[in-house]
Amino acid sequence: MFTFSKNEKLCKRDHIQQLFSAPDSHTIYPLKLLYTPIHTLQAPYQLLVSVPKRTFKKAVHRNRLKRLIREAYRLQKHHLPHPTTPYALAIIYIGKELTTYQHIYHTLTQLIEKLNPNIKNDKI
Repeated sequence: MFTFSKNEKLCKRDHIQQLFSAPDSHTIYPLKLLYTPIHTLQAPYQLLVSVPKRTFKKAVHRNRLKRLIREAYRLQKHHLPHPTTPYALAIIYIGKELTTYQHIYHTLTQLIEKLNPNIKNDKI
């Protein structure tokens, strides 16, 4: 239940392009959540995590933020509803400074709460 396996990672270029071409989104600083239904995904949700190199020049800082975001997602993904169509998700860190795990966890909780009604009401 609290795992984040390989098939839950969004890796295919076509799926990523589809996600960024026409996404729905929610933003709560310092995170932005993009989502779109994609019928050919293997898991109910596949996630992409992005921290911009322009903002964080050191790979150590980018990797730390990505680890914190993935961990917060891993512990909260069970709150997402079971969709009829698989969804591609992208979490983008838009903050300009490093933040704590507690802040990321709290922000991701709010984003998931905003996302739930949209996925439950989706009739595709």
